[in-house]
Amino acid sequence: MPIPTRRPGPDPGPRLTDMARGGAPKGADTPERRCIATGEVQPKAGLIRFVIGPEAQVVPDLWGKLPGRGIWVSADRAALELAVKRRIFARAAKQAVTVPEDLVDQVEAGLVRRLVEGLSLARKAGGAVAGFEKVKSWLETGRAAALLQASDGSERGKTKLRPPDGQDVAIGCLTARELGLAFGRESVIHGALASGGLTERVVEDAAKLSGVRREVGGATPGKG
Repeated sequence: MPIPTRRPGPDPGPRLTDMARGGAPKGADTPERRCIATGEVQPKAGLIRFVIGPEAQVVPDLWGKLPGRGIWVSADRAALELAVKRRIFARAAKQAVTVPEDLVDQVEAGLVRRLVEGLSLARKAGGAVAGFEKVKSWLETGRAAALLQASDGSERGKTKLRPPDGQDVAIGCLTARELGLAFGRESVIHGALASGGLTERVVEDAAKLSGVRREVGGATPGKG
């Protein structure tokens, strides 16, 4: 099905087709950090920041506001589990630290909260809608920059909607209940997000959650 052109109007900001993983504009001079688990250097948008708390406990800093020197791990469950298993946090911090047994699950739960919050803010600002017909309309008119579909929704139903052309535009890492929380409903299967506003944050958080999340609803969530 051909992708319709966008209606003329004010510039909505960077399109997702012009963004790299994590929502950063392609080619932008973005800060990079080294993952302590893999040794790979990559943009901060693709990593999780941790700090050492007052009681020498490793704390995820998903909002990037906690004080202290950042310790970075790729937003990938295997990398996070490796950092915990091999006690890499202590080496990176150059001190004895306490690593919570559920640290990776804490990261996953925190990313879910942050993503739901971002979508909720986008909805209240008029930048997100839910429901098959509304989403279909946004896709057909070119208003949708990203398609949201519940990870535990019907696969047959989800194939009836095609995401807009581009990268990081099909988000499927939230359950129907979690999407419902974002849209003030009991559950949501289909949603759409417009360009601009909170789009970059939502795309970045969704990419991180897709890498960290365990299987949900009987299928591995991802970006489609």
